[in-house]
Amino acid sequence: MNPDAVTLIDIEKIVKQRAGVRAKYIPNSFFSWLRRFIHEDFINKYLEQGRMGVDFCQGTLDYLGVKVTVKGKANLPTDARRYTFVSNHPLGAIDGVTLGSVLGQFYDGRVKYLVNDLLMNLRGLAPLCVPINKIGAQSRSLPEMVDGAFRSDNHVIMFPAGLCSRKQGGVVRDLKWGKSFIVKSVQHKRDVVPIHFLGENSKRFYRVANLCKRLRLPNFAMALLPDEMYRSRGNCYEVRIGKPIPWQTFTKERPATEWAEFVKEEVYKI
Repeated sequence: MNPDAVTLIDIEKIVKQRAGVRAKYIPNSFFSWLRRFIHEDFINKYLEQGRMGVDFCQGTLDYLGVKVTVKGKANLPTDARRYTFVSNHPLGAIDGVTLGSVLGQFYDGRVKYLVNDLLMNLRGLAPLCVPINKIGAQSRSLPEMVDGAFRSDNHVIMFPAGLCSRKQGGVVRDLKWGKSFIVKSVQHKRDVVPIHFLGENSKRFYRVANLCKRLRLPNFAMALLPDEMYRSRGNCYEVRIGKPIPWQTFTKERPATEWAEFVKEEVYKI
C-alpha cells in the first residue's frame, strides 16, 4: 500500500468547499443522506488500499468485479509516436477507469486523461489526470494545461462529449462532441484512435438527465454516477478499438466541428 495515496472521500467537505458561503444553509441530514447515496464507505474501503495510477484503474475493476472484453487490440499503435484516444462516454465512471487500465497497461503508464476537476479528489487517479474546470480561476489557465498535455510524451485519452451519453429516441448515444481533440491533434501531429465502449447506465439515470434538460435544470444526473458505478458490480463490458485515423485527414476543407462529428460516427461503426 502507498500511504501517501490514502486520501479518503469526505463528501461533506467537498460540497461545502463548492458551496462556499451558502454551505451554512445545508442541513446535516442532507450530508447523512448523501454519504449513503454515493456509497462513501464502500468507496473509501477501496481507497484505503492506496493504489495509484494505472494500478488504481485496474484495482477499481477488480474491486467491483467488473469484467472487460477488448476487441481490436491489434489496432493499438506500437511505434514511438504519441496518439489521441477518443471514446464515447456511456457510463461516466467505469468506462474511464477501464480505458485507463487497458491503455495504461499497454503503454506502461504513459497516458493522461483530460477530466472534470472533481476527479482530482480521487488521489489514486490524480497522476493520470489533467483537471478541467471551465469556470472559476482555473479557466484562465485551461488552454495552457490542455496544450501541455498534448505537448507531452503521454498519449491523451479524451471523452469529447464531456457529459456521459444520453438516451434519445430509445437509443443511448453521446451528445455533440467538442472539437478540441481535432484542433490539438492536428496542431501536435497526433493520429486519432477511435474507441467504442459498449454499456448503458440505469433507466433512472436517463430519466433524470432528460428531465433536467427539459426543465433547463443543472446537470443533477452527474450526482447519480457514484451510484451507477456501485450498480455496475459484476457487470461485463466490451471495448472495441478502431484503426488510427491520420491527423492529416482533418483538413481545412471542413470545420473542426464537422470532423469531430465524423470521428464520433466512426466510433459507433466499430
